[in-house]
Amino acid sequence: MSQKLFGTDGVRGVANLEPITAASALKLAQAAVRVLGDQRGPPKVVIGRDTRASGELLESAMAAGLASCGAEVLLAGVIPTPAVAYLAPKYHASFGVVISASHNPFEDNGIKFFGPTGYKLSDESESAIESEFDRSGPWTLPTGERVGRIRAAEGSIEAYVAFAVSTFPGDLSLRGVKIAVDAANGAAYQTTPLVLARLGAEIELHAATPDGFNINACCGSTHPAGLSELVQKTGAAFGIAHDGDADRLLLCDERGAPLDGDELLAIASIDLIRRNQLKRNTVVATVMSNFGLDDLLRRHDGSVLRTPVGDRFVVDALLQHELNLGGEQSGHIVFRDFTTTGDGLISALQIIAVILRTGKPLSELRRMLNRYPQLLRNVTVREKKPFGEIGPVLAKLREAESLLSGRGRVMLRYSGTEPKARLLLEGPDADELKKHADAIVEELVRSIGI
Repeated sequence: MSQKLFGTDGVRGVANLEPITAASALKLAQAAVRVLGDQRGPPKVVIGRDTRASGELLESAMAAGLASCGAEVLLAGVIPTPAVAYLAPKYHASFGVVISASHNPFEDNGIKFFGPTGYKLSDESESAIESEFDRSGPWTLPTGERVGRIRAAEGSIEAYVAFAVSTFPGDLSLRGVKIAVDAANGAAYQTTPLVLARLGAEIELHAATPDGFNINACCGSTHPAGLSELVQKTGAAFGIAHDGDADRLLLCDERGAPLDGDELLAIASIDLIRRNQLKRNTVVATVMSNFGLDDLLRRHDGSVLRTPVGDRFVVDALLQHELNLGGEQSGHIVFRDFTTTGDGLISALQIIAVILRTGKPLSELRRMLNRYPQLLRNVTVREKKPFGEIGPVLAKLREAESLLSGRGRVMLRYSGTEPKARLLLEGPDADELKKHADAIVEELVRSIGI
């Protein structure tokens, strides 16, 4: 294939169109074994998938490709993405494979990999797989007893459920707590209710009857209206929603108002600081997180480490700086004391523990984050000239950055898909933001606007 195979989160596309076809999945599996397989013996590989109808086809193709190269294939079936990250090291696998398109509609699907320690592959490993995929061979495949076997990974769901339960503080109980759950008709439709029930909760369940086509359909973390309504109708203490592969979390408070990832990071980080458990008193967030998070951490002698957008960048920063909490506004939250990737269920359990420890409802806990006003402007441009080469624009940017230093931020970038410059300003004073935005936009229009 001439185009780049791996995107920001594995290989994605419309199922049964390239590159998400049975033929390409088989070929990708073979390339992965050649790059990631253990040369000391037959590699072991765990495969999990979400509830999309096309997952069955792709699971079969991946399993065939892996076994054709001599791998022992363990089929975990329908299971959350973070469960595969947990099972790969538990089963001493060479790597794990997830077949999912996360929050996308059912027509889409994707393939992503986890290494033997449960972390997503590095860019270098993905590039190596892509190079193998593009090579024409010829390849010598094993025969006879060296051909790989495919079998069900019996007990995978129970193993993950038991692990999730173990992350919840033993001195706390959910007995008598009513929780609304939206499973997005996705991979967590069994696991999240099982864990919450085992911890004693009373569960009001929504979107937990997958049929292969209804995953993420007007439900789940990207459609919070359904969960909000369920919380209000049932009188639940709060609500939990996942996306299709359950690596994201959305919570609704007892009034049905949704909380985003910034609010969850705020609640979790301050709880960890108060218990002396936030490593280096630092939380990792992306450049899109509200500056109010920085202000909150500063007031508690902590700090925020910023990364580019993407959960992989968050995890890389957590590893590099030996930190234990990070996440994105979208609800990808990584509690690295327990997980190697975003895990909607584990994240929910840690926030629930804060609710129980403090005795405060989510509507009160969320108030600790004082969001700074944000101002967004888009300017249509005739060319994407580097901003550093546009003197008047650069001068206005530096003026705004200087005046907002320590109290806010300025971001100016070009759209990757449209002829537009995108300007974001954030700070405590909305009028001040408007003044700076007007000045920067005026120079943009004068210099490169249409």
